[in-house]
Amino acid sequence: MTKRLFITLLLVLCVLPGARADEGMWLIQNLNRALEKNMKARGLKLGAREIYNEEAGGLTDAVVSLGFYCTGSMISDEGLMITNHHCAYSNVAALSTPEHNYLEEGFWARSMADEIPIKGAPVYFLRKVLDVTDEVHALQAQFRADGKPAGFRRLSSIVEKKYADGDRMVSLASVWGGDMYYLCFYDEYSDVRLVSAPPVTVAAFGGDEDNWEWPQHKADFAIYRVYDHDGKPLKPRRRLAISVDGYTKGDFTMVIGYPGRTDRYAPAAEMNEDVNVVSPVEIRMRAGQMAIIRKWMDRDPDIRRKYADHFFSLTNAAELQEGQWASMKRFGVIERRREEEKGMQWALLDSLDRLFDECAHIEAQKAYYRECLVRSMTLGQTLMRMGGFGRGNVEQQRKLLAQGLAQTDARVEKEMLAFSIEEFLTHMDEEYLRPVHLELRQRFGTDYKAMAQWVWDHSCAAGFGEIPEADVVARYEGPIADDMLYRYIRELNVVDLNSKEDPATLNELRHQYAQVRHRYLHRKGVMQYPDANSTMRLSYGQVGPMRPWDGVYTHWQSTARGLREKYDPAKYDFCYPTKWKYLLPPPYFPVNFLTDNDITGGNSGSPVLNARGELIGLAFDGNKESLASNYEAVPGYNMCVCVDIRYVLWVIQYLGRQEYVLKEIS
Repeated sequence: MTKRLFITLLLVLCVLPGARADEGMWLIQNLNRALEKNMKARGLKLGAREIYNEEAGGLTDAVVSLGFYCTGSMISDEGLMITNHHCAYSNVAALSTPEHNYLEEGFWARSMADEIPIKGAPVYFLRKVLDVTDEVHALQAQFRADGKPAGFRRLSSIVEKKYADGDRMVSLASVWGGDMYYLCFYDEYSDVRLVSAPPVTVAAFGGDEDNWEWPQHKADFAIYRVYDHDGKPLKPRRRLAISVDGYTKGDFTMVIGYPGRTDRYAPAAEMNEDVNVVSPVEIRMRAGQMAIIRKWMDRDPDIRRKYADHFFSLTNAAELQEGQWASMKRFGVIERRREEEKGMQWALLDSLDRLFDECAHIEAQKAYYRECLVRSMTLGQTLMRMGGFGRGNVEQQRKLLAQGLAQTDARVEKEMLAFSIEEFLTHMDEEYLRPVHLELRQRFGTDYKAMAQWVWDHSCAAGFGEIPEADVVARYEGPIADDMLYRYIRELNVVDLNSKEDPATLNELRHQYAQVRHRYLHRKGVMQYPDANSTMRLSYGQVGPMRPWDGVYTHWQSTARGLREKYDPAKYDFCYPTKWKYLLPPPYFPVNFLTDNDITGGNSGSPVLNARGELIGLAFDGNKESLASNYEAVPGYNMCVCVDIRYVLWVIQYLGRQEYVLKEIS
């Protein structure tokens, strides 16, 4: 090896994911001695077996997954579970009515009898993990020898069925492109009830303007109660102790949760497609959608109630993509991955580069299809569900239509329709346009507002906004297949947008790449963790400041002083309820804090624990400079934004006045 090549490889390894021992979302069942040693060197006072222990139990018995989209933790012996408010946002929005708008007013139960059941919000406790790698590999080999497909769905169906364990949910997980397989066993509880939820202007103070920023001043928490299968408050195997002693710079922190997905074993060609082909389309489209919804939300409180959940999802996704795009370019993530790839298999990389290059244009077309037809109109989703009942079931379609109309506003929907029609007909290739789209162009040329009005007038939504909702529904006779709005949205589905791709080959090459990269780094002696995949993980780090840009230094803690400084009654996101002005903590009181724990989506609501395993806060956000972390955790820039548990307790006591909750969590 030449001296120049050696130096190049050394520089690459210095920035590879996994090169810093403190980075990583480590599989909870694989906390080995080397990892334990690293954590203790940073300050951990516990042993690995005290954290995760299938036989004797550990801290992880207090950590739950909320439907594998967020994380929560048990904080009482009577089933109280705490998570982020933004994880509970959809549930709180669904419970809200014009008479009781729990998003705006908050919800504070006065006793167990007042706690409200939540539909479709199960929680899962991890109980056991088995390494079934050899068994799955043998099954794959047998299928291939027999000339049968051996896809993940088929494999998981067979293995999960074999290991079915009574009422427990069994789930197969693949890591490193299929190099290893684990089987996870979960206890599931579906009886969950809302206990506490601050007003959204307190929970999300600063709104999307402060999202991914620092400092923040959010009370991002909500409390549920989990009930057992006998209808009694669940007595968990473990509850987290709460520490009000605080923390300081350099203190050890540990986050346990269910991070959803990362792609840190992705090839440079895939990163390039995401950042430079798909993201620009989605960022621009979502900016247009948000501008329309925000305009109407600011005009009408009832529209804000109806669209709050959808708008929240849009803003979070849009800012994430914008931040990722900027961070990837700023830190040269794609270029670094290409440099690393010089030491890997060229034949594999050539094939990947060629396939991703061939797919670039069709991926952009698919992005326009998703944003214009799938994710644009809220009412469009209702029509698609109506179409699922076919021609005969008019009564069921009427029920869905009534529900859809009640949850939307005609003014918003028509403007969103005009926006989507213009973008769709302007950017989609001619070969993908169906008769309904060509008919619109023939009738109206480029008058997209006229197109939208004509489609609306020839749909089951016609009259919505001018006549009572019940009358609109009553006159609906179907069939939905003849509805012009349904046809506009639905007809493109008959076009195979994947026809120019070979997804099976591409997926196989991606899996091979992950395996090659995993083995390549292993040979280099790099401690590794697999990509996040909604299995339980642990990350560790320290409380500390951030230096986001040259010459800029930020403190590691925000205080209630910022709540006073940012308050602005003219701006919705910075205007908390009037009574909260008189209940604010003293200016020095801790509100949010920073750590360098490695997190991603799905970690929201995860407990932030100190060196003794005590709860000091909840993870709720990352920083804008960390948003390349889907592909690479850039050292020194990956931060975790947390709400201080002392601020949570203050809000419960003084704004919620929930003495019974405080007494229960003592």
